[in-house]
Amino acid sequence: MTDNNKTSEAKTYRDSVATVAEDGKRIWVFPRKPKGKFTNYRNYTAYLLLTLFFIIPFLKWDGNPLFLFNVIDREFFLFGQAFYVQDFFILGIGAVTSVIFVMVFTIVYGRLFCGWLCPQTLFMEMVFRKIEYWIEGDRNKQIKLDKQEWNSEKIIKRVFKWTVFLVMSNLISTFMFIYIAGYAKVWDMMTAGPSEYPTNFLVMILFTGIFYFVFAWLREQVCTLICPYGRLQGVLIDKQTINVLYDFKRGENRSKWRNGEDRDASGKGDCIDCKQCVVVCPTGIDIRDGQQLECINCTACIDACDDVMEKVGLPKGLIRYASEQEIETQTKFKFTARMKATAAALALLVGLLSFSLNDRGMMEAKFLKYPGSTFLIRDEMISNAYTFTMINKSNQDLYVHFKVLNSKSAKIEMYEKQPLHLKRNKIKKGDLKVNFPENEIQLSKQNIEIGVFDTSGKMITSYKTIFEGPFKFEF
Repeated sequence: MTDNNKTSEAKTYRDSVATVAEDGKRIWVFPRKPKGKFTNYRNYTAYLLLTLFFIIPFLKWDGNPLFLFNVIDREFFLFGQAFYVQDFFILGIGAVTSVIFVMVFTIVYGRLFCGWLCPQTLFMEMVFRKIEYWIEGDRNKQIKLDKQEWNSEKIIKRVFKWTVFLVMSNLISTFMFIYIAGYAKVWDMMTAGPSEYPTNFLVMILFTGIFYFVFAWLREQVCTLICPYGRLQGVLIDKQTINVLYDFKRGENRSKWRNGEDRDASGKGDCIDCKQCVVVCPTGIDIRDGQQLECINCTACIDACDDVMEKVGLPKGLIRYASEQEIETQTKFKFTARMKATAAALALLVGLLSFSLNDRGMMEAKFLKYPGSTFLIRDEMISNAYTFTMINKSNQDLYVHFKVLNSKSAKIEMYEKQPLHLKRNKIKKGDLKVNFPENEIQLSKQNIEIGVFDTSGKMITSYKTIFEGPFKFEF
C-alpha cells in the first residue's frame, strides 16, 4: 500500500486471498496473454528447462544414466555417478545446502525462483496456459466462453481442452516415472500392459489425476495456499529484498490519461489507472497495492505497464525489479550484513558438499565376522570366517585382491579365485577366511585391517575388523 492519501484508505487485500471471495467461493482468474521483453526471456528460459526435463532421462555419462532416482531398486545416479545408501549423508548435506541457497536467494531476489524456475509455474504458465490460449483464445474470449450457455461451441472447446490437459498430465506423469525407474523399464511396463504391472499402472493413473487436478483446476492456488516456499518468503523478505514492485513515489496520484495534459503541474502521477497490470496477473492481484503473498514475480505486470508507458510517452519502469528501500529512499541496492552472512554460510556448505562428493572414494568394502561363527584352530593356524561386501563406485570394472595389513604371515583363503572381478556400479558379496599363525594371536579379540588392492598393487581401500582367538593365561 502506498503513502498517498488517495490510496491509504482501509483495505483488506492482505487479510484474504485474491482468488477467494468473502463467501469462500473461487474467483476464477482469466489473465490476458502477456507480451514484452521479460515475457520473451521467461519463454526462452522455460523452453530450455522443459527441453532439459524431457531429454535428461535419455542421456548417459560414461555409460550410466545422467540422472536416476530409483528408490525401489536403490539405484541412484547423479551426473553419471552412482550413489548408494551409504552415501546418503551427502544427500543430507545437499538438502541443507539447498535450504540455505533458497534462503539466500529469497533474501536477495525474493520470489524470482517462483516466476522463472518453479516447475509449477513452468508447466502452468508455459504449457497449460498456452494450450488454453490456443483453444479458447485470450482473456476476453475466455470470459465470454465461461459465461455463455453450454452450447456446441463451449462443449467442443472445453472437452478438447480437458482432453489435451489429460494427455499432457499423463506425459508429465510418465516422465516422472522415467526419472525413477529409467526409460527402458518404463517402456517394458508399457509394452507388457496393466495385467503384468497392475500396481504401477494404478500409481500412474493416480499421478496423472493429481497433475490434471493441479493444472486444470487448482492452478495458482498451489502457490498461494499450498506451497511452503510462498509462506517462507514472508519471513525472509525485508525492505532490502529485490521484488517486482510498483513505484508509488512516481505513480501516485493515479488518474486517467488525457492527451496534452501536464500531469506534474496538476499533481498527478505517472500511473494512468489503466489496470493492465491487473488483467495480466496470473494470480489475480493488483501489484500497486504493494508486496503480496500471491505475487510470484512473473514480470507480466512489468511488460504490461512498460507497454502502456511507451504508448503514452512516459518513462518505463513504473513497475520494475527493485527493493522497497530503493523506491522509498531512491538509493541503490546494497548487500546487507544478513545477506553476506547467509552467503558465507552457503559458500561453506557448498565447499563441504564438493569435498564430500570428491572424497567418497571409488570403492567401499566391509569385512564382517560371519554371524554365529567362532575361531577354528588347525595345523597351528587360527582361522576366522568373514563375509565381505564391496561396492564399486567407479565407472569402470575392477580386478582386486585382498591382503591383511597387520601381518605378513597371515593368509586369506578365498572361495573365489583372486583377483575378483568387480563390475562397475555394482555390489559384490562373498565369503573368505583369514588365517593367522597361532603364536601371533595374543588376545581373544584383536584388531586387524584388510586392504583391497588393484592389479597394479595399489591399495584402493581398507577396512578394520575383529579377529578372534583363544583366551591365553599369562603367569
